[in-house]
Amino acid sequence: MIEKMSKKYILFWLCLIPALAIHAADEVQFTASAPSTVIMDQPFQLTYTVNASGSKDLRIPEITDFDILAGPFESTSSSMTFINGKRTSSVSKTFTYTLMAKKEGTFTIPSASITVSKERYTSNGLKIKVLPPDQTQPQQGQSGQGQQRANTTAADNISNENIFIRTQVSKTNVYEQECILLTYKLYTLVDVTQFTNNTKLPDFNGFLQQSIEQSSTQQLDYEHYNGRNYGTVVLHQVLLYPQRTGEIEIDKANFEAVIRVQNRSQVRSIFDDFFASYTNVTKMLVAPGVKIKVNPLPPGKPASYTGAVGRFNISSNINKNSVKANEAVTLTLTISGTGNMKLLKTPSVDFPSDFELYDPKVVNNFKNTPSGVTGTKNIEYLAIPRSAGNFTIPPIEFSYFDTQDKTYKTLKTPAYNLTVEKGDSEDAVVTGTFVSKEDVKQISTDIRYIATQPVKLQAEPKLLFGTWTFWLCYLLPLVIASLMFVFFRQQIKENADVAKRKNKKANKVAQRRLKIAQKFWKENKKEQFYDEILKASWSYLSDKLSIPMANLNKANVQEELAAHQVPQEHIDAFIDVLNTCEFARYAPATGDDPMGELYAKVAKVISNLEECLK
Repeated sequence: MIEKMSKKYILFWLCLIPALAIHAADEVQFTASAPSTVIMDQPFQLTYTVNASGSKDLRIPEITDFDILAGPFESTSSSMTFINGKRTSSVSKTFTYTLMAKKEGTFTIPSASITVSKERYTSNGLKIKVLPPDQTQPQQGQSGQGQQRANTTAADNISNENIFIRTQVSKTNVYEQECILLTYKLYTLVDVTQFTNNTKLPDFNGFLQQSIEQSSTQQLDYEHYNGRNYGTVVLHQVLLYPQRTGEIEIDKANFEAVIRVQNRSQVRSIFDDFFASYTNVTKMLVAPGVKIKVNPLPPGKPASYTGAVGRFNISSNINKNSVKANEAVTLTLTISGTGNMKLLKTPSVDFPSDFELYDPKVVNNFKNTPSGVTGTKNIEYLAIPRSAGNFTIPPIEFSYFDTQDKTYKTLKTPAYNLTVEKGDSEDAVVTGTFVSKEDVKQISTDIRYIATQPVKLQAEPKLLFGTWTFWLCYLLPLVIASLMFVFFRQQIKENADVAKRKNKKANKVAQRRLKIAQKFWKENKKEQFYDEILKASWSYLSDKLSIPMANLNKANVQEELAAHQVPQEHIDAFIDVLNTCEFARYAPATGDDPMGELYAKVAKVISNLEECLK
């Protein structure tokens, strides 16, 4: 008995261990990573990572186009997580090499291999582009003072040579409806943190445009341009399909960038890089416009040509080759390819005259790619034969202009032979998702049965047209609209007279300021109280007399008030309020009038002036 049990356990573990080994083998990943673009004479790192413990015998390929400066440097990391009470752990081992390119060009680093649990695993290969070094490097003999001036200038004024946007078009000489890829690409030597919402793209008049969605996690790539290595990224891409011939000009585009600039102190020290501060500055970048020459399509268009431009294929099928009369037949046509897919017209099908036709059902599946709008256009034609016989559905022709061969091409589907047998009955009901005609149609019912059941008759409703209710409903909205027009015109006229509007609201504005002054009075904030009293007094006269506050003083206030026939006692009271406030602001401890008495005096003075200046 014991021997039988031990044999069962041995067999169980013998079956389980290979399964666990296969499962572990499926989880092992060995990858290689390095920058896709590097610069000549600048070192970079090549990293191999394996996510399993016990790895050994790393074998890297022979690297002939790069010098190995250092490595491999090994590092191991592990992590453990608990999810729903279940513990999972992972181990990762990294081998890092430091390389430097020997020459410019594009080179390939073959796959490496490593052994994990007696199994050999192979990494992915890498393709690396090597750019030439910058031709405008600073001279080695430059003094520290000169470097300081250069850094300060770069922080204060970011040159257009350090950051700019290029407008790139795939073609400048095209045919009408031929696709153009327009790209706005950033070139930068400075740290760009983001772009604001002040981006303004051209209207692209004369083109049908289709934007290409850009990834939100784009990384800067390097490109050698005009002797310098710039960090580049695509900001916006759009597909353009010209809708008319001739020369079409695309206007410039504006992008506002936020740039991170390091603040430089006048005295340089070794601690500047450790305690550096930064400032975000905005800069408007202008992408230049471009002109596109659009040629008309050449002569010799086929009879079936309806405006398709690009490269296309077609296929078709029919759901049945034999049906009965009054049964539906579906013919499906698929147009696939790249071009002006969204402007394709639905080809017509010459069904036999005994067929009843419905509007085709069209399903589009398009995608915007840098090569153009690509995808498929599926068209379902529904037809119903009404009589028996043998019929032929002729081929469907689809013509397009091939942008590569610069010629017209015509594609044809095969013809379909359809056998229609006599239906089970003369009457038939046709239903379906095609609703261009009746959902239910009855055939051969020109004579109907006589109704034998009594029918309840109803009086014919009276028409509303011509009655007083009809004319009232017609005229009342016109009257309301006229009144609203007159009212709003008057409001616009009053709002346009700024001086008159301020004159009307002068007292209300002054009263609001007096309430604020009263609040400061209760909080015993003397300086704020007197300051608010002065503002209330001056702003009241400025609005009431239509004189800017900058032009007001005590002398012309007395003249203006006297010209408006204000009694002298009210003028003296107003001037006294101004003198009291000014004196109290600069010598608040020696003010004569308490705040409560001054508040009451100001309120009375403004009230008296309001009566005189109506």
